[in-house]
Amino acid sequence: MTSTPARRPATTREGAPSSGLDPEIAARLKRSPDGLLPAIAQQYDTGEVLMLGWMDDEALHRTLTTGRCTYWSRSRQEYWVKGDTSGHVQRVKSVALDCDADTVLVKVDQVGAACHTGARTCFDADVLLKDGDHGVPGDDQ
Repeated sequence: MTSTPARRPATTREGAPSSGLDPEIAARLKRSPDGLLPAIAQQYDTGEVLMLGWMDDEALHRTLTTGRCTYWSRSRQEYWVKGDTSGHVQRVKSVALDCDADTVLVKVDQVGAACHTGARTCFDADVLLKDGDHGVPGDDQ
């Protein structure tokens, strides 16, 4: 079953959360114009950054209530639960908002690959630093 993400304020006219999110959390979130938040998935015990996905209020609510990461696919325009087709599930350990409440950090126990390419992480290419480099050019620190 597919659904469309919320493209409206996080609360209804009556003040009830439209997605089931706690009203205080929903009020804090700073979403993009299309109602989305970037969601960073990080391995809970090693700190390894695994992937970046997108969540709207409903995807965040589903993530919080099921313990499995649910994302919004911008290309397919539907919700997807990490691992439903690949078996590479993300079991949620904790969820935090950044200081601006415009990004979600989801600490997970990743089973298998996080990237659709089959790699453990989507961030496996070191494109900025090469062997022997000690920083970005012009960075004196």
